[in-house]
Amino acid sequence: MSNSEPFQISVVIPAYNAGAFISRAIESVLAQTRRADEIIVVDDGSTDDSAEQIKKYGSQVRYIYHDNAGVSAARNTGIKAAQCAWIAFLDSDDEWLPNYLKLQIDLLQRNPNLKWTMANYDRCLCDEQRRAPHFDPDKARKLVKGRDYFDDYFDAFTAEVCGWTGTMIVRRDALKEAGLFRDGLPNAEDTDMWFRLAMRCPQVGYIPQPIAVYHLHKSDIGSNCGPTREKVEIVCELVDQNLKLAENCNRQDKFRPCAASYLRRLIRSCLFNHTLAPDIKKIPERFQGLFHPGYKSMITILTCFPRVTATLLHLISRIVRILNLRRRVVPRPVRGRE
Repeated sequence: MSNSEPFQISVVIPAYNAGAFISRAIESVLAQTRRADEIIVVDDGSTDDSAEQIKKYGSQVRYIYHDNAGVSAARNTGIKAAQCAWIAFLDSDDEWLPNYLKLQIDLLQRNPNLKWTMANYDRCLCDEQRRAPHFDPDKARKLVKGRDYFDDYFDAFTAEVCGWTGTMIVRRDALKEAGLFRDGLPNAEDTDMWFRLAMRCPQVGYIPQPIAVYHLHKSDIGSNCGPTREKVEIVCELVDQNLKLAENCNRQDKFRPCAASYLRRLIRSCLFNHTLAPDIKKIPERFQGLFHPGYKSMITILTCFPRVTATLLHLISRIVRILNLRRRVVPRPVRGRE
């Protein structure tokens, strides 16, 4: 397959014990109104029937197996094996709507200087029949100011309007220049990748209407969605490293507000778990220049009585859920262990 065609696209799908839902992901790619040029599924050492489910598609899907090494390694394997100039990502338990590739490629054709693009998407807790856009499409259109792109990914991230990895299409050479996904990072590996890419390629395409579905799994909520001490440290380290990179790339003015926004989101989620109060207190101390004094004072007060804070937040969340006031579909907050 030649890279001479400007919009030949390889789809990279990492899969680990994904036998129960990998078919949904693959079939959503095969159902595209503009077909993908190559579909690569990287089996990250699955021990279930993932291989059988993937191989039933025959030559329509390129199957690659390697020993379990994590999602970053699986994506990197797919990127390195890809034969096309553009890489589209999709996780094994998510799906695209039928016009996904057509709309993304149309946008790139209208804006030949762009090296990557992303899109709005639906978040679906389908076990509870709850589905809604990640970001209000009308508000997203206003933020993008009627154009096909944001001038800076960091602005989009700060406004919480950015896409997720399953809506990213990126030039393969731009991914390689940014260093690919960081191996061994158990969380936030995608955020780290997009931060490093945005340091070099600020402009990013954006489609305000949801064109993909991010599936939340009820069975995973208790174990995977709540913050942990490990996750807090990983995010802090990630921000530290990218602050240094931003200085080297002369991108401090744009990245610092983005980093502060990212850390505030982390703190907000941690406040639901009273056991993380000591970890929360360390964040404003570690990143002195990113937070307003008033915000730091508020965090000090909230973490003085962490059980009370967590209880009140859970109560407010429950009221919001009962009254159906939250527009975005999110998992229920996870209580800290007693």
